Amino acid sequence: MNFEVTILGSGAAVPTLRRNPTSQYVVCNDRHILIDCGEGTQMQIRNYGIRFQRLSHILISHLHGDHFFGLVGLLSTMHLMGRDKGITVYGPTELESIIKSQLEIGGAKLDFDLQFIATDPKNPQLIFEDNLIEIHSFPLKHRIPTTGFLIREKTKEFNLNSEAIKESGLKIEHFHLLKKGQDILTEDGQLYSCKDFTFPPKPSYSYAFCSDTKYDISIVPFVKDVSVLYHEATFTNKDSERAKATFHSTAAQAADIAKRANVGKLYLGHLSARYESTAFHLSEAAELFDKTEVVEDGMKFLVSA
Repeated sequence: MNFEVTILGSGAAVPTLRRNPTSQYVVCNDRHILIDCGEGTQMQIRNYGIRFQRLSHILISHLHGDHFFGLVGLLSTMHLMGRDKGITVYGPTELESIIKSQLEIGGAKLDFDLQFIATDPKNPQLIFEDNLIEIHSFPLKHRIPTTGFLIREKTKEFNLNSEAIKESGLKIEHFHLLKKGQDILTEDGQLYSCKDFTFPPKPSYSYAFCSDTKYDISIVPFVKDVSVLYHEATFTNKDSERAKATFHSTAAQAADIAKRANVGKLYLGHLSARYESTAFHLSEAAELFDKTEVVEDGMKFLVSA
């Protein structure tokens, strides 16, 4: 099982030679997820050796162009490469018609099923769930309706203690119950305690993505105790008034959210093109929350303790 994030784009609205607009590739227990899809995302996917056809979920936080202008191009490329496996896009209600219009006007027809699920910018939602992971959306505070996303591993199965089982007389049909943490009561009335035949499950981790948002402590309950938080930090303290006017955050404000939420680690991104260095972002955030890093395009990190 793996849980890894690749930063495809770490910049804000204006692309630079160093930073593409926002996009991230997340692999969680072999679920392949794209978060946001700014202009140039498909080129970044190629640059960093990611396989297009493995993507199964695309999450779009809001309809500012630097977060979705690359989407139709990416879908078209998947079509041209012969994709026949369906894909699900999650995002603002209006996004579905935008995708359809762009494809129709361009005379394109996808040869794979495209499912669209609308997110709710006012209320938290569970938007995807299977036996291994959950994906949630939650409201952010920006100039237009915007959601953050939370990817969470489900509680993992207990690990079997083969030596203990070998000497117990337990049968194969009991193993799946032990893995789920259940005790076994046999037909002859003998009780086998799960803890005597298993090892504790490996820890489950979580990743929260807070794209464009002003400083807002109402975010805290949605990201409480996550293993890793990515939070926009468009500005530094000297531009705090600009941050307030544009409904963005400073690095220090992102760090304050991380501290309040007791997250394991904080990554800062969505940096304005006006900054040539990230030194002030990092130093201002680290004063409040020392487990902080600033992301760069191409950076990979594990979601873990």
